Amino acid sequence: MLSFGFLVYYSHRVASSIQNPDMIGAIVDDLYIAAGGAHMAGPGEGTGAAPDDDAILRQADTGATVSCPKSGYLQHVDHGALVAAAHAADALIVLRFRPGQFVLRGEPLAAVVPADKHGTLQAAIDRGIHIGRHRTLTQDSEFGIAQVVEIAIRALSPAVNDTFTGVACVDWLADALLTLAERPPLEGNWYDTGSQLRVWMRPVRVERLVKLAFDQIRQAAATTPAVLIRQLDAIRRLAPRLPEACRQALSDQADAILEIASALVALDRRDLEAAWHRAHTAV
Repeated sequence: MLSFGFLVYYSHRVASSIQNPDMIGAIVDDLYIAAGGAHMAGPGEGTGAAPDDDAILRQADTGATVSCPKSGYLQHVDHGALVAAAHAADALIVLRFRPGQFVLRGEPLAAVVPADKHGTLQAAIDRGIHIGRHRTLTQDSEFGIAQVVEIAIRALSPAVNDTFTGVACVDWLADALLTLAERPPLEGNWYDTGSQLRVWMRPVRVERLVKLAFDQIRQAAATTPAVLIRQLDAIRRLAPRLPEACRQALSDQADAILEIASALVALDRRDLEAAWHRAHTAV
């Protein structure tokens, strides 16, 4: 007969496993909303041709530096206000960090080009760039991915060993990547209504998010074939729907998963190799 204590423990584990997909799905839902809102152009903003990022960084080296007033995570860029200020000053603001990155007090936060507009724009930059103690989803697509990955690696730890949640995380991460491919992450280029670039920030590429979504879970699931096979299945399904630039990132992930197969028993290895062939064909 099972003890009462064991039944309570087991019921709690089952309930947690059932609730986890709801929590994971909610994170992805919030990510979708945040990704859409981050791209909404404000009053006085327009569109323009994609800039040469290297050329912009060379321009920034000729500009004046605006230092970060305090340490913390860059949470939000009020690009509408910064575009308006830069347009009025006929200048370009180059941000050295993007939302989600940690900035140390005194580090170069932005550059103003030309340098003689520094005094005009210093206050606007201080108001328009929000630094806080925590990461937020507002303009930080990587944070949404990282939250789901963290749930997965905790679920797959030896102390928990919750394969069900690990698989659910892989499923929802695939949906998150699809969402971000359909509505791309923050590009970091903001223009005035005359199509003049006024604010620049290094963009987040979907291929970087692919790596973030797969790497740590693959490592944590090295002895959990069900999760590895689910990752290969996600690659197979995503490959036709993500941008061409993501194909190499997906192929690299599939090959890395295949390398793990050598440590598995023969039956599991055959299943994983079959899943790899299906993913490789799709990629």
